[in-house]
Amino acid sequence: MQQAASAFSPPAPALTPAPSERRGWQARFDAFKARRVVIDMTRGKPCTEQVALSDAMLEWPGLGGYRTQEGGDARNYYGSPQGLLEARTLFAAMLDAPPEQVAVANNSSLSLMHDMIVYALLHGVPGGDAPWQAKRTKFLCPVPGYDRHFAICEAFGIEMVPVPMTGRGPDMAVVETLVRDPQVKGMWCVPVYSNPTGETYAPEVVEHLVRMATAAPDFRIFWDNAYAAHHITDQEESVPGILALAAQAGHPDRPLVFGSTSKITFAGGGLGLMAASPANMAWYVRHAGIRSIGPDKLNQLRHVRLLRDRDGLRAHMARHRAILAPKFALVEAVLQRELAGRGLANWTTPRGGYFVSLQVREGCARRVVALARDLGIALVPAGKAFPLGNDPHDSHLRLAPSFPTLQELERAMEGICLSILLATTEEPLP
Repeated sequence: MQQAASAFSPPAPALTPAPSERRGWQARFDAFKARRVVIDMTRGKPCTEQVALSDAMLEWPGLGGYRTQEGGDARNYYGSPQGLLEARTLFAAMLDAPPEQVAVANNSSLSLMHDMIVYALLHGVPGGDAPWQAKRTKFLCPVPGYDRHFAICEAFGIEMVPVPMTGRGPDMAVVETLVRDPQVKGMWCVPVYSNPTGETYAPEVVEHLVRMATAAPDFRIFWDNAYAAHHITDQEESVPGILALAAQAGHPDRPLVFGSTSKITFAGGGLGLMAASPANMAWYVRHAGIRSIGPDKLNQLRHVRLLRDRDGLRAHMARHRAILAPKFALVEAVLQRELAGRGLANWTTPRGGYFVSLQVREGCARRVVALARDLGIALVPAGKAFPLGNDPHDSHLRLAPSFPTLQELERAMEGICLSILLATTEEPLP
């Protein structure tokens, strides 16, 4: 299949199966159901082997290992809400920002994004003249997108405005039109290996985002670069550093850049990361310092000692890639074997991230999920990648290959493909 763009056009005209062929699929489906498998593919979470790559952190810091490079005692109240200097230095390159513009917080980046919304609603942001008003605030939401971004907006009553993805990022003609509305205060972006489409924003899209005029002077881009280090091929994709570009464009406060170690070290015990302009960082530190005395600095030391530096981080991620790459290759192989050339589905072949985005014939996605559930395979609900769970075409599915074992994944993909074959050809047979 093609790269990410293949998921944004409907499948080619379907080839009608012969009645005998469809009966064969039904027989395979019934036999599969009799196996009574239980496989969870609902979320893109690291598998046991991946989190085990960081088990050495469970032993640190050891005796005499609590001092930071500045001589502070990380066991006690110490330091700034921005986090330890050595931790900020370690992750600065990943966020494309100097250490003084980086904050390292507790697990996770989603918590940071939530807090940024709350602070904006309560206090406003630099460049604005008043707090945001939830019922009069709109966010642009590239779709398909990350359901937890949408859940934050939904929780606070922020109106979500869908923007179609193109295979090279959001449709900027649509964005340009929408930001003329002064109630549009923000936009969600996952710029590298987007969740769930796997595409990486083109450089001209990044440039356009920081240079465009917006009616709201306090417009913010929530730049969730969650998968920047998560390559699964040797063709490593990236985007230009948005903070530097925004400063050059005269809009230094527009981006808020986020990342985390949740899929690098321990998903349940990682670090949330943020980078921002000096004005935005001062704003964050002021409000975060009221919310908390400071983040868990012992955990920051553990991460620094495990990953050490940029080269150490790359070596660690190469070990992740060795675990993940065969799983994505298996997904591609089974999809090709079962579905290629039938006109029933398109899918992405990402070079990184945690998901495969799959589009079936219109009106069939919920039925696919239901059939897979009958086989014991749990998928994320159809429509979850759209605001309020509403996929207007009922055609999008998100596959998360990371957590199952290879053997489980092969079974799951067979069951998913059988569910697609049946759901998309359910016209009455003679």
